[in-house]
Amino acid sequence: MEIFYKTHDYLIEHTNAPVRRALMDEIDWNDRLIGIKGTRGVGKTTFLLQYAKEHFGNDRSCLYINLNNFYFQERGFADFAGEFQKQGGKVLLIDQVFKYPDWSQELRKCYERYPSLHIVFTGSSVMRLKEENPELNGIVKSYNLRGFSFREYLNLRTGNKFPSFTLEQILSSHIEIAKKVTQRVNPLQYLNDYLNHGFYPFFLENRNFSENLLKTMSMMIEVDILLIKQIELKYLQKIKKLLYLLAVDGPVAPNVSWLAEQIQTSRATVMNYIKYLADARLINMLYAAGDDFPKKPAKIMMHNTNQMFAIYPSKVEEQDVLETFFLNSMWKDHKMNKAEKGASYLVDGDLKFRICADGKLKGHVSPSVYFVQHKVQVGAAPKQIPLWLFGFLY
Repeated sequence: MEIFYKTHDYLIEHTNAPVRRALMDEIDWNDRLIGIKGTRGVGKTTFLLQYAKEHFGNDRSCLYINLNNFYFQERGFADFAGEFQKQGGKVLLIDQVFKYPDWSQELRKCYERYPSLHIVFTGSSVMRLKEENPELNGIVKSYNLRGFSFREYLNLRTGNKFPSFTLEQILSSHIEIAKKVTQRVNPLQYLNDYLNHGFYPFFLENRNFSENLLKTMSMMIEVDILLIKQIELKYLQKIKKLLYLLAVDGPVAPNVSWLAEQIQTSRATVMNYIKYLADARLINMLYAAGDDFPKKPAKIMMHNTNQMFAIYPSKVEEQDVLETFFLNSMWKDHKMNKAEKGASYLVDGDLKFRICADGKLKGHVSPSVYFVQHKVQVGAAPKQIPLWLFGFLY
């Protein structure tokens, strides 16, 4: 046990989260079993350690463990949790929980055996905590940690502490909000850098960002998809090729028959692979209102703009980048669908949005459509809103 405390103390001492994530205040830390999911590279480990540092400091009632540790190949972590509680432990932070074969059963044991112990664990975005693990139904509270929002990136780069806003606040008060922000900083000076490399916290590391992101994306497929979905290794190259073909094709409806021919598999398998790529936060599937998986999506887009620049930078189109930014920012709390003619997206079933790359309105301006304008600092009318401001939704 002591060696785990030493590791915990070392990690806490060397943890320096540059941005306090908004999720920290959204979680009800009184719940006994909390799952924090997120795509690889968004900072789940740092998030756990920052929580321990902020709430417990050197208090030994909180302990961080990583299930990559070979110690857990021989011993179940439910028994370890019992020993930790006997020594005064109150909060156990478990990283990489899916690396343990029977992790959901072990979590259930912990919940039933140790009613005074709180457990917070991290897992892949591919995991379906309740749907695929019925033993956790009714006992686990699940949250998603995302990459940096544009707001978080801007705060980091400028030293400001701009708050987030709800969609309702942005739609009703975007002019006032934008004026307050632009009095202190010009967001457009930082937006392009964010689109290129600001979503993943590891841009702060002294390494080549694109190479690091490509490596991370490969790991999402090799570990998060193949391991968790129990897919044989021989199919790895097919899934990687599928992702590349989808990225190069741009934000369009997939030609499933052609994709099946290219990776030499069935149409049904292609659709399953596409779903896995979406679960891993490598792509987003956009449907027309009323449709959903397993139907073919109306459009497939990369999950975030950083991935677009990493996987095929010479193919990146500005309009596609801006729409991907908008979709990714909105996706956290809102239902997104492909809109009919005259608009790009239908949000929450009734709000219509159209993305304007050059900041200018062209053609017929429908009074029912919100126009999201790039290269504009402050909107000029109730339904003309600067694109950057949607990066303040979280």
